[in-house]
Amino acid sequence: MQLISAPKQLFQKRSLIKNITLSILVPIYNESEMLTTFHHEVCKVAASLPDENIELLYVNDGSTDDSWSLLESLKSDIVNIERINLSRNFGKEAAMTAGLDLVKGESVILLDADLQDPPSLIPQMLAKWREGFDVVNMKRTERLGESRFKTASAHIYYRLLAALSDVPIEKDVGDFRLLSRRVIDHIKKLPERNRYMKGIMAWPGFKQTNLEFERPERVAGETKWSFLQLVKLGLSGITSFSVKPLKIATWLGASISMGAFLYSVFVMFKTLILGDPVAGYPSMMIVQLWLGGVQLIAIGVLGEYVGRIFVESKGRPVYLVMDSHSTKAKHQEADHG
Repeated sequence: MQLISAPKQLFQKRSLIKNITLSILVPIYNESEMLTTFHHEVCKVAASLPDENIELLYVNDGSTDDSWSLLESLKSDIVNIERINLSRNFGKEAAMTAGLDLVKGESVILLDADLQDPPSLIPQMLAKWREGFDVVNMKRTERLGESRFKTASAHIYYRLLAALSDVPIEKDVGDFRLLSRRVIDHIKKLPERNRYMKGIMAWPGFKQTNLEFERPERVAGETKWSFLQLVKLGLSGITSFSVKPLKIATWLGASISMGAFLYSVFVMFKTLILGDPVAGYPSMMIVQLWLGGVQLIAIGVLGEYVGRIFVESKGRPVYLVMDSHSTKAKHQEADHG
């Protein structure tokens, strides 16, 4: 891999900066095809930011390819590299949680290694942070390279989530965003183990702004998210940050009961007063099947919440770290030599 080299003046300038001003958090799962290219792009952007002391934190979420061995081989003249290897695949939400627990920067930017979150936007995000914003949300105006079905379903989901959530969650904003240190410190105090990070990162509030961008196609490899996994994540987001589905089930049950009562009065009136015979088997079966479906949906919604309570009650850790590896930037190695 071709390393990004930096002039001696950059080393001297950064050696005067004690605190890490920016941590770049990158969750990794089977991204060996992209790691070298991604690392090169991030280091190139870091070289254009001489006033920032940058930490690059990779969290390997139990990859089954050679991602971890590749991570251990990565080097940089410009940024400190931290590598965390989780003991198994806990999921992206857990990997991001691990990263946020361990980052040292005054600000953190979450990036995916597939380059669909362009590293070239980092300077703009930092500029907004310097203006005083605690959260810089990266809002997708286009999702290039994705099917119409996936684009349309994502569009509907984000608006459904925003309508149901008890916490204001920006539409069309994924995990790609900047968080200030005080936001990170509050997130680290949240005890829940069912982690829906889009909601968790929105929960603290503070001063926020949006930057719009077109999300490019993947450069290589394939998405690790199947449709069913996305549906599961979507349901987790709704049940994590809203009790409105329970209220909807309650009101739906009350409405059906009221409708059934009024219909029974109507049937009795027709039968006893007008002498009209009661309709037979087909209409009864339709009503029974419809009511049964509504009941099962309501029980399913209740089961989702009970399941979350069950998981929380066990108190298991969100993730386990198996290995870690650090590499100082060349100028910091020289300072400590």
